[in-house]
Amino acid sequence: MPQVQTVRGPVDTAELGPTLMHEHVFVLNADVQQNYPEEWGSEDDRVADAVQKLTKLAATGVRTIVDPTVIGLGRYIPRIQRIAEQVDLNVVVATGCYTYDDVPFFFHHRGPALNEAVGAEVPDPMVDMFVGDIESGIAGTGVRAGVLKCAIDHQGLTAGVERVMRAVAKAHRATGVPITVHTHPGSHTGLQVQKVLGDEGVDPRRVVLGHSGDSTDADHLTELAEAGFVLGMDRFGINLDTTFEARADIVVEMCRRGFAGQMVLSQDASCYIDWLAPGVMDLLPQWHYTHIHEDVLPYLREQGVTEAQITTMLVDNPRRYFENVGTY
Repeated sequence: MPQVQTVRGPVDTAELGPTLMHEHVFVLNADVQQNYPEEWGSEDDRVADAVQKLTKLAATGVRTIVDPTVIGLGRYIPRIQRIAEQVDLNVVVATGCYTYDDVPFFFHHRGPALNEAVGAEVPDPMVDMFVGDIESGIAGTGVRAGVLKCAIDHQGLTAGVERVMRAVAKAHRATGVPITVHTHPGSHTGLQVQKVLGDEGVDPRRVVLGHSGDSTDADHLTELAEAGFVLGMDRFGINLDTTFEARADIVVEMCRRGFAGQMVLSQDASCYIDWLAPGVMDLLPQWHYTHIHEDVLPYLREQGVTEAQITTMLVDNPRRYFENVGTY
């Protein structure tokens, strides 16, 4: 039976159950938090709050979450281990690098940046770092990453974004671990993902194009689905530039077009995100871990989405996405 690595160890794909494919536990600017910890407050209180929120999520029947928190988003696995020990959920963690533009300064004068100076091709250290997280574990914790993460936003395919994307693709080819990509569907960045990952020999069926549900352009999403990608309809509850109905109706339409087998659902929520000033969350009352089960699924059913299609999106598609690990 194929297995997926989780914080508590490997789990058979058949045991993943209902899965939310894009949920963070914490999203942090680590340097700021380390030097100005006043807003963060007590570590124990933050852990207890996360346990309470994730326990409420588990009570909906969700068995697994995928947490795509990597370099640039404040990944700290020991904290996630403390939480996972107290919650009846599988937590799949990620490796990769999150940037919309340049790579972190750490990488500026390492790897390909040295090609011209040394007159030869220098391997990108990101690849070995990502592979190490997958095969050996993260920072001595023994927790192995089960998914690779990169990003491309409205800035497009900058040199830094392309470098990370290619490093992620190479780590995928070396390990078979699947990929999730933060995308900006309004700029059709999924097509750029298709080109770069295609150049690297990545099967689009192993790739989630995150935040596809930010778009209501069903024809564009159909093009990506027909190319083989998994569409991440994964920002339910973030309704500042769109509406609940718009997010839900595009899922309804894509199901009507026959693509339930290529969508996954999530909220991109977190227990705490320091990107937002205190009080901003009050503007997003539906942005939490149980919004899909409390509000979205009932609406989808009312619009004619079947129980079989819901099971496909929540159970079958995540399982298939992970089942080909190790095929390369």
